[in-house]
Amino acid sequence: MATRRVIGPMALAALVCIAMLPPEVARAHPPALLNSNAEKAVAEEIEAFRKMLADTIRKKDAVKLKDMYTRSFVHTDETGKRDDREKRIADAVRGRSIIETADVSDLEIRIPNDWTAIATGTSRVGSTTSSTTYPVRWMAVYVRTEKFWSLAASQATRTSEAK
Repeated sequence: MATRRVIGPMALAALVCIAMLPPEVARAHPPALLNSNAEKAVAEEIEAFRKMLADTIRKKDAVKLKDMYTRSFVHTDETGKRDDREKRIADAVRGRSIIETADVSDLEIRIPNDWTAIATGTSRVGSTTSSTTYPVRWMAVYVRTEKFWSLAASQATRTSEAK
């Protein structure tokens, strides 16, 4: 006589949740770990995207910028204030000095996989209350989307003047 195996309620709940996932999840694949040649190619894509983003900001094309920042984008500035995508685009179009358009020194782009890139650098940005500029060390996270690359998050930390 065969023994019937009964699954527990947690396992059953997990199976139901998996069955309810959209079909595109089943086709999804984990990000690929890249060799050095592929990392270099992705870094070049990010550099091109950064240039395209800065050009789009200079053209004040808010519609195109919405595609270049993820819906969940957040920027944390040097005071700890957080801006969402809409605020960041509004500031950019108004001409506020931001890391996306500032000259950068010591740019480094890290590629942990083919879906994500992390850029770091130092730039001088303008104060919102005066005409002075100050250096910030910043980090930006880019993610691959169905359209190309998008800026997902950024953060800036004010640094002291170089001696």
